[in-house]
Amino acid sequence: MASSIGNEKSVNPVLRISQLDALELNKALEQLVWSQFTSCFHGFKPGVLAHFEPEVKALLCLILWKFTVYSKNATVGQAILNIQYKNNLSQTEKYQPLSKHQKLWYLIFTVGGRWLEERCYDLFSNRQHQSFCKIKSYIGFGSGLLKLCGLVNFLIFLRKGTFATLTERILGIRSVFCKPQSVRQIGFEYMNRELLWHGFAEFLIYLLPLINVQKLKLKISSWCLPIAGLSNSENSLAAHCRECSLCGEWPTMPHTIGCPHVFCYYCIKSNFLFDMYFTCPKCGSEVHSLQPLKYKIEMTELHV
Repeated sequence: MASSIGNEKSVNPVLRISQLDALELNKALEQLVWSQFTSCFHGFKPGVLAHFEPEVKALLCLILWKFTVYSKNATVGQAILNIQYKNNLSQTEKYQPLSKHQKLWYLIFTVGGRWLEERCYDLFSNRQHQSFCKIKSYIGFGSGLLKLCGLVNFLIFLRKGTFATLTERILGIRSVFCKPQSVRQIGFEYMNRELLWHGFAEFLIYLLPLINVQKLKLKISSWCLPIAGLSNSENSLAAHCRECSLCGEWPTMPHTIGCPHVFCYYCIKSNFLFDMYFTCPKCGSEVHSLQPLKYKIEMTELHV
């Protein structure tokens, strides 16, 4: 695959998605650099960078431009995707790097334009003079016009696949492949294993909410340890109503479900509302009817 673009038939064009991915990678890198830079000032007074934020961002972008576009004719996102800029104004079929004027104007349009947009709001927001208001309106009109032109350029890019940004179209710089693209080797064993695992995971995600895990646990425990009868301690607790079978505390507003065990009203009600097939954790009995338990208790039993 040739990297020259003088003859359209001999060029394997860069995919639109690859160019858009490169732009997104550039934005992610700028945000990462800015977050790492601001983390160095966490111990300083809050708002120490607020007055100089546009200038600091412009300086960081200038450093990135120096080591990417100026040195390698490609941004970081393009370098990851095997893409670089070519001087589309040259008439030769061979690859021509960007000229110094193109690199400089690229810096002015990208970094300088962003700085001007962020700084103009602070310069003219508190000025009430008529001349400043006119300048502010002119700048707002120009910013809106540039955004409209950027939208039109993006629609043309979707149609033709060249010049993803308005800056690239104005300067005549185009994305091309750095090296010939090799044919992708697909490992079908790996793909089959991944498809099988994802299908099994989706099946489990669909199936697990339909399984009553608590009831299944009680069934398994009843098979492993069949209940022959209630122990003497359990009978005494149930008879004297001193322990809730769910929380293990003294039952508050004790209720029964038809078995010898006692429950707090809020414990049994919340579990029954959550699971209409709730069973007693002690004996596995289902909830037949929720009835309050009436009993007499001596005050001395509360201190036992």
